Amino acid sequence: MEFLKGKKIILGITGSIAAYKSAFLTRLFIKAGAEVQVIMTPSATNFISGLTLSTLSKRPVHSDIATDESWNNHVELGLWADLLIIAPATATTMAKMAQGICDNMLLATYLSAKCPVYFAPAMDLDMWKHPSTQNNLATLKSYGNKLIPVGHGELASGLVGDGRMAEPEAILAMVKAELDKSQDLAGKKVLITAGPTYEAIDPVRFIGNRSSGKMGVAIAENAAERGAEVYLVLGPSKLTPQHKNINTIRVESAQEMYDQAHKYFKKCTVAILAAAVADYRPQSVATKKIKKKTSTLSLKLEKTQDIAASLGQIKRKNQKIVGFALETNNEIANAQGKLERKSFDFIVLNSLNDKGAGFSHDTNKITIIAKGNKIKKFELKSKTEVAVDIVNELVDILPKKKK
Repeated sequence: MEFLKGKKIILGITGSIAAYKSAFLTRLFIKAGAEVQVIMTPSATNFISGLTLSTLSKRPVHSDIATDESWNNHVELGLWADLLIIAPATATTMAKMAQGICDNMLLATYLSAKCPVYFAPAMDLDMWKHPSTQNNLATLKSYGNKLIPVGHGELASGLVGDGRMAEPEAILAMVKAELDKSQDLAGKKVLITAGPTYEAIDPVRFIGNRSSGKMGVAIAENAAERGAEVYLVLGPSKLTPQHKNINTIRVESAQEMYDQAHKYFKKCTVAILAAAVADYRPQSVATKKIKKKTSTLSLKLEKTQDIAASLGQIKRKNQKIVGFALETNNEIANAQGKLERKSFDFIVLNSLNDKGAGFSHDTNKITIIAKGNKIKKFELKSKTEVAVDIVNELVDILPKKKK
């Protein structure tokens, strides 16, 4: 069955004795209907011939960014691919990927890729177990890269243990399983709010908060990878989502976010309200910069419109709303109250009392609370991994397609 028909795959090969398996993997991908572009590191050419791989893939093999005849555009390749699979991935390449070191064509393409990345480690037992390798492994997973687990057996050194590159058939099966699972939001339109809002005091000053938008953007990217058409209403943030399924609508104030959220909610079946929206704004905004004339300055504030509550009031039967609560005390009770008041289907609770959670961190620790006092607690994870947990929870409550 050509389950990869229409898919464009970059197969990255690094300098390992396991590189011979990549020829079989290339053949399997082609038989499954994929277009395959092979990129080799310079050291990989010592283990397998580029001629063999170009014959199997029916495409020229790239190993250098530039040759005497041309320059190979790694950015275009990174945008071309639907999947990037690095198999085998040596300890050296994993370390460079984790640290962003770019000294060959494959690494340049990896750093430019906008598609899901899989990597299949291959190394000797002691190298695999070394703390530095395990730290790099954790870092790569925190970036959202997907680990293809190593196998157990006899290694090139003669030792027996973990470190073998997964067999080509196992890699193909994992890719198929991930693709099957990853399209569980296909056909869905999802509204996501993310980031802070800035409420103007005068032309240069504002009231805001420390939200970076990382959590909301991670959710948007995961939902997009899983087939959803995403409308991301993003407050002031340095982040720029790249996935082709994400439509980013930039806003600054709570009122702008309210207007855009209502505009797009009408066409969506799901709203995930991850933004840290200001509860208050200055009642009046100075048209010119306020000068420092007195020792004190008083600002009169007024409530902003409640985006979550207003969407909850107009929610149709077929729509789901996911809310967020950032609390510092009585966390569970406060989140449960918000869940009921705003007609959420479930709420994601963050506590600033949890180390590594909250604004600006790359990690988060959440508790998901659903109706009926259903409480599910999660460990501290990268925000990329937390996004997967949240979207998984959402998928569980959506109507299932009839088979």
